Amino acid sequence: MSSSSSFSPFRDQRAVALLLAATLTTMANAAISPALPGLEARFADHPQAALLTRFLVPAPSVAVVLIAGWSGVLADRVGKRILLLGGVILFAIAGSLGMVLDSLEAILASRLALGVAVALIMTAQTALIGDYFQDEARSRLLGLQISARNIGGLVSITLAGFLALLSPMHVFAIHGLALLILPLLWTAIREPKPAEKPTAIPGATVDTAPSPDGLGLGLWSMAALQMLTVICFFTMPTQVPFFVASHGVTNTAVIGGVMGALTLAGALAATRYATLKPRYGHTGLFTIGFGLMGSGMLTLALAPNLGVIFVGATLVGLGFATVSPNFNEIALKSAPANRRGRAAGVMTTSVFLGQIVSPLLTLPLVQATGYRGTFITLATVLLICAAVALVRHSLRKPIANRI
Repeated sequence: MSSSSSFSPFRDQRAVALLLAATLTTMANAAISPALPGLEARFADHPQAALLTRFLVPAPSVAVVLIAGWSGVLADRVGKRILLLGGVILFAIAGSLGMVLDSLEAILASRLALGVAVALIMTAQTALIGDYFQDEARSRLLGLQISARNIGGLVSITLAGFLALLSPMHVFAIHGLALLILPLLWTAIREPKPAEKPTAIPGATVDTAPSPDGLGLGLWSMAALQMLTVICFFTMPTQVPFFVASHGVTNTAVIGGVMGALTLAGALAATRYATLKPRYGHTGLFTIGFGLMGSGMLTLALAPNLGVIFVGATLVGLGFATVSPNFNEIALKSAPANRRGRAAGVMTTSVFLGQIVSPLLTLPLVQATGYRGTFITLATVLLICAAVALVRHSLRKPIANRI
């Protein structure tokens, strides 16, 4: 496994391959968004066209929630390499099928199959980072993984926007790009050797004792905290476009710019994770990240104009990218080495379950308190998380080897 402080991820074929695989996971949901109005018009004769076209975006997330846990078990039993390769092939096939399907029901089924592919890819990719790399190398890869996801989503939405100008059905072709990375995955990724028994982690900030299912208790606590964080964060893509419109802005390019600021801020912040973690430790980064997210939500609540909205979105993006690598790194350390596939499956499930739950919780909150009340509520939750992390960080500060 790689652990050198001089580790260069872009000179390691395994690292490059795994980061390219990470770019696919956000593409699954985001790529077809620009084509939704066109798809609704194409299937206007369908009695449920409005509902089904909108459900095409979150459909892969539903499949991920149902499959990710099982894919983790499968990764530990049959191997992570075959799971990753199979996931990429299924991603390309299922994602591109929409070009030739002539019914919304069939397209919806292909989107669910795409979600299965995402579950396989995310689970295997995260577990392989845990198997191949350790210490600073692992931290750097987990940070870059978040950047890769953000960049993949941004690029796919941009390309899909151009394809949608030709035909709404053309956007599905973008999933075929997955085949371009398949040769590199085939040659660079090898099944890791059976892991040795893990050793204790000095100065750990989470309980690494095994739970009854053989996974660390720290993993389950990170999964719960990650789900809460995603619930708060996913308010951005689901509510902020409408929030911006409530300020009298109807230009879709401007609304896209707000989301672009969020994504780019996250991509940049995640690249600094490996540099900041040795200095602040996990609890310190939780303090900074949740503090930024909470401040961003509060900024949105008080925003008088579009410029301040951009500032708020940027702060939320910076904060989310700061805390996100923490979750996977702590989870991978907390789980026994021979159950990293299961650990990655649990963490993948928590992300997508949070995405599904978020609009179910925040929409009633918006209806009851308005956007201002919603953002203040989320800011309060996030700032409380930051305060708790700060207390834990202060208590552990004398410990020389924080994780």
